[in-house]
Amino acid sequence: MKQTNTYNIRRLLQWCILCVLLLSASCKKFLDVVPDNVATIDNAFTMRAEAEKYLFTCYSYLPSSADLSSNPALVAGDEFWMVRPYSTSETPWQIAQGFQSANNVYMATWGQYYRALRDCNIFLENIHKVVDMRQSEKDRWSAEVIFLKAYYHWLLLRQYGPIPVIRYNLSISSTAEETKVPREHVDTVFNYIAHLLDTAAAGLPEIIADRSTELGRITKPIAMAIKARVLVTAASPLFNGNTDYIAFKNADGSPLFNTTYNADKWKVAADACKAAIDECEATGNLLYTFSQLGVTLSDTLTKQMSIRNSLCEQWNPEIIWANPSRSTYEMQRQAMPRLDPARIGNESVLGSLAPTMKIAEQFYTDKGVPMNEDKTFDYAGRLKLRTAVKAEGELIQEGYTTAAMHFNREPRFYADLAFDGAMWMMQKKTFHIESKAGQWQTRKNIYDNNTTGYFAKKLVNWKNEILEGQGLFIEDHPWPEMRLADLYLLYAEALNEEQGPQPAAFTYIDKVRDRAGLKGVQASWTAYSKQPAKFQTKEGFRQIVQQERLIELAMEGSRFWDLRRWRRSMEELNKSVTGWDVEQSDPVFYYRVRTLYRQTFQTRNYFWPIENWDLLNNPKLVQGFGW
Repeated sequence: MKQTNTYNIRRLLQWCILCVLLLSASCKKFLDVVPDNVATIDNAFTMRAEAEKYLFTCYSYLPSSADLSSNPALVAGDEFWMVRPYSTSETPWQIAQGFQSANNVYMATWGQYYRALRDCNIFLENIHKVVDMRQSEKDRWSAEVIFLKAYYHWLLLRQYGPIPVIRYNLSISSTAEETKVPREHVDTVFNYIAHLLDTAAAGLPEIIADRSTELGRITKPIAMAIKARVLVTAASPLFNGNTDYIAFKNADGSPLFNTTYNADKWKVAADACKAAIDECEATGNLLYTFSQLGVTLSDTLTKQMSIRNSLCEQWNPEIIWANPSRSTYEMQRQAMPRLDPARIGNESVLGSLAPTMKIAEQFYTDKGVPMNEDKTFDYAGRLKLRTAVKAEGELIQEGYTTAAMHFNREPRFYADLAFDGAMWMMQKKTFHIESKAGQWQTRKNIYDNNTTGYFAKKLVNWKNEILEGQGLFIEDHPWPEMRLADLYLLYAEALNEEQGPQPAAFTYIDKVRDRAGLKGVQASWTAYSKQPAKFQTKEGFRQIVQQERLIELAMEGSRFWDLRRWRRSMEELNKSVTGWDVEQSDPVFYYRVRTLYRQTFQTRNYFWPIENWDLLNNPKLVQGFGW
């Protein structure tokens, strides 16, 4: 197999082994103290080269967001379903099926990120000792690590709720009692993270000057954009006035949640979003549009490629932060079906990462409104069969019979998903999907196959190629942790929650819709929705903004956390997982909706439990609510 690797901070990965040497403390301890091998720490900061190794150690804890086995937001929710748990995704699969428990905690990161915080503090406490560095470089490196310290606190907060804050490492003379630290109020944690991000932003460069070696390092736009995301989360229903956690308290009885809603948090969040947008745009970020020398496409395909490549084209101008900590190779291999009928025996591609029916249904019609709201769309007849005509040939194979719901949908539907009868453009050739039993993309073995009838086209780089024999070329790319479209939609959401529908909110959501080939919210709802005034109320526009986020950021790991912060996981993750009856060869029987699983979600599932070992070691640490 051939795999390209364009990562520009390879030295980070080269020093991964250093982490093993430096992190000798047990991963079961949620809070580590500075080790007594002071000479070793001192040696790490004698010269610039050694200090740089420690800097990359601090970076090395960044999550592998493109890894199906370590990012719960990809496979532990309801966007994808599979025939069975794979070796690369078995753990999140257990969460998706509701098997999380306090006795067997899946995808726990408690020890990992507290070790990361320990190393960040060690770096910040010692970087001043390096003798062969300019002060400006020390300041920049310190700002990067302050950002990482904020980010690791953020990842813990998002996953576990109220957490202990590690402002500094305890000395080796600390008593056992001093190492037992309780959780802190969520507002305290949010404020601390925001303060660290402000501090980091002040010392970070606005752009990466040395793109040959430093792409992926933290910049000021990244820090400001992440602060916007953090503060929008702080203002969201999960953390802002959530009465479900009125009884969630520390061992001493101190509350961990403010159960009274605070509208001012949305003003703070909106201001942070606008400041981040201004900074990002000033330093060159803009919504991606496809343009490649020597490639001329129709308007329809140009829209598709603009949508697909906003995610897959490495270092494109829409990406605020690309995280090169993990290859996208395995994700793409599982998302990409056997496109070429001449090579259907190739075992390198699977197409097994299958979007669920609810993901296909959430996309708008070509009028820019939901299927069930569009007065021109036969929603009740969406499961009926229809045959594509020549005019639809760029989207659906001419003369092919497929479900009516696959016609007259918005460009993101065709850019993000493929289905039985869909067209799939790659750089060297355009293929069509035929996935009923016995056809090209149907099941070829017992397990590794698609179970819903939908394929994640969005995750597959258009330059990939199935080679002779078992060969596969994957155009790899760093995983986008944040795109400008995400930031625009956060701003629209915050503005609406702060003051209700207003011109600026429409402006920024419409920027995203325009790139997707849709008219603005006001025009679309007024002309085509059964609820033409929906956008005029805060509640109605909230639904519109939320659906826009679910569509624009589909399959990127956003839905998993958005549903949580909106307190909608109880609503969505207690629905049945459905797909087409993919074992059938006759269209009449194939296009029957079948239930694959009935998910269950409880209030306690909004946050992870803490492993029993950590609770035993620290009596001041209370277990997650409901666990």
